[in-house]
Amino acid sequence: MIRYALECDREHGFDSWFQSADAYDKVAAAGMVSCPECGSTRVHKALMAPEVRPGRKAAEAPALSAPPSDPRAAALAELRRRVEEGSDYVGMNFAAEARAIHSGEAPERAIWGEARIDEARGLIEDGIPVAPLPFRPKSKTN
Repeated sequence: MIRYALECDREHGFDSWFQSADAYDKVAAAGMVSCPECGSTRVHKALMAPEVRPGRKAAEAPALSAPPSDPRAAALAELRRRVEEGSDYVGMNFAAEARAIHSGEAPERAIWGEARIDEARGLIEDGIPVAPLPFRPKSKTN
């Protein structure tokens, strides 16, 4: 059995169960699927998110995130803490700010932020020391 979220031409939404995807196609093509609110047979599948249950092996599999006791996770958390406490976050202005600091137009200080690959490559080619960080700003994570 399969459940579809459906919608008629008058934008009334409803759910209905079918034996299979082919079964839905056949009854819909025959005009046998109708809106329970207005009776319209001009019905189409609405946007929906499938419900998928994890299999037994997935339930037994280890979590994808590192456990709190993992020393690598602790080291990464410590690195993030030090970077955030010891430098200024400049966001997407990283490349421009790094150039300004390098040329002496801005006060020298530790910064971190975001840059496109071509911007980072340009900084490196111009001899401006940069390094990628193994994390994103907190506002960018889920």
